[in-house]
Amino acid sequence: MFLSPRHAEIIQMAKDHGRVLVDDLATHFNVTPQTIRKDLNDLCDQRLLTRIHGGALFPSGIENMEYEARRKIAADEKEAIGSAAARLIPDNASLFINIGTTTEAVSKSLLDHNGLMVITNNINVANRMRIYPSIEVVIAGGVVRGSDGGIVGEAAVDFIRQFKVDYAVIGASAIDHDGALLDFDFREVKVAQAIIANARHVILVSDRTKFERTAPVRIGHLSQVNTFITDRCEIPSIRRICEETEVRLIETALE
Repeated sequence: MFLSPRHAEIIQMAKDHGRVLVDDLATHFNVTPQTIRKDLNDLCDQRLLTRIHGGALFPSGIENMEYEARRKIAADEKEAIGSAAARLIPDNASLFINIGTTTEAVSKSLLDHNGLMVITNNINVANRMRIYPSIEVVIAGGVVRGSDGGIVGEAAVDFIRQFKVDYAVIGASAIDHDGALLDFDFREVKVAQAIIANARHVILVSDRTKFERTAPVRIGHLSQVNTFITDRCEIPSIRRICEETEVRLIETALE
């Protein structure tokens, strides 16, 4: 999926403001409203935006975005978050890497490490890392989701519980302002909870768009992680939770 410069800017504006309006976009880009309506229809067809009367919304609510669409959103921010997380993980460490496009960015940044043992329920992570002889990859069994290659279900939970690792890299579909970590698939949530319970140091990776979304299933709470890496955190309650519960907050946009 290729995004033209105008489409990419429309997505960024929707992400920043929550919605975009046809008339405003037509003025901003100096094109006709008909051109903007076609742009919005194309982006909505790709599930990057949600159409409303007179404009479009940045996706949120109970409907999860398709994998390719999620991978495109905040791609630069995810890359920076991935690099920051990889710097925390030393050579010769054992770690879980969970499902998610941001956790996949972490796996990409770990490829120059040596002696890692990576246990994952993410086929995309396993496929990327398996060809590197300095990294041992162990993949969970269970039900494979066709949408994103995630492995979920009770078999995956039982598999994860066999290990006690140095680090866990997890993501979330949404982060509530009260610190709740949320997702859409209860089967995935059970795996994430097992990962949190069986790691000595939990690293949550999530870009700031997750503060603007909601999801119905609770993974856990921000206070359960050790390090939270995001591009920028402008939510006072989240900053307060990190300070009060001694969660290290790393903002890559400020580095």
